[in-house]
Amino acid sequence: MPTAIAVTGADLVLPPADPQTPNAAVLADPGARSLDDSVTELRRLVDRFGHVLVVCPASAPRAVAHRLHTVRGLLESDRIALVRPDLPPLGTAVLVRQLRQLSACDFSPGVLASAARLLAHYIHPGAVLGSVSRLDRVPVTLGSHLKSWLPGAHFAVLAGPSPRIVRVGADESDLPGPGFATRLLIARGQLATEWPTASLAPRWGVAGPVEETALPASSPGWWGTSKLVEFAAYLPDLPVLHRLVASVRRETCHWCGLELIGDRCGFCAAPLPAASAPAAAGHPR
Repeated sequence: MPTAIAVTGADLVLPPADPQTPNAAVLADPGARSLDDSVTELRRLVDRFGHVLVVCPASAPRAVAHRLHTVRGLLESDRIALVRPDLPPLGTAVLVRQLRQLSACDFSPGVLASAARLLAHYIHPGAVLGSVSRLDRVPVTLGSHLKSWLPGAHFAVLAGPSPRIVRVGADESDLPGPGFATRLLIARGQLATEWPTASLAPRWGVAGPVEETALPASSPGWWGTSKLVEFAAYLPDLPVLHRLVASVRRETCHWCGLELIGDRCGFCAAPLPAASAPAAAGHPR
């Protein structure tokens, strides 16, 4: 039975990549239901699927994360993993879809949960912004702040894996792209620009047509403006994702006994002993 993937917002659920991609369970807003209801909601998922991965962005309101930790504690369950990616909203939605794809494969729940950190490293999320004056999640130089007041100035911001801010039309070559084949997903806000499709996609060697989806509700707050076009370059093919995760040596968590990859268990968060730390995986082929 596939490990269940749950999310804390409906805007983190992209259309399936293929007919075999499982859906995600959208957990109710803790402000809209009682603690007992939240406990029942997660207990039913655990009873049905065995293990549950809850993706809660690092930027989510504190009340959401607090409710999840409280429910997990009340259930006294070691079958609920809390995944907290530090990605922009569209990048997080891409990660959720990749986890959904891999949940239907032969990976154990522990490997799937700890794979989230690995997969996030291969997502290149960013946005084109009309202003960076309120951007506080990516380091902004004083010069960029001053330039943001120039009429018509647009900025291309890469949130990871190597954060960068460049002015569109001036120093775009300084925006590092992935060193492997990707697809590009964009979500349009209130900024009228074709830069991601006309300039970024060719420069990064994006394969196939650029995909579009609705802008996540949390994106304007994350980027500090509603005048944006958000984008994310990512690995789209399930065989490539599978090989990437399968290429990392598996270990057994010394605390809860589940399988893991990387240096930390995705379920109990126990670190791998230093003597057993695995080597980093290379680029996917």
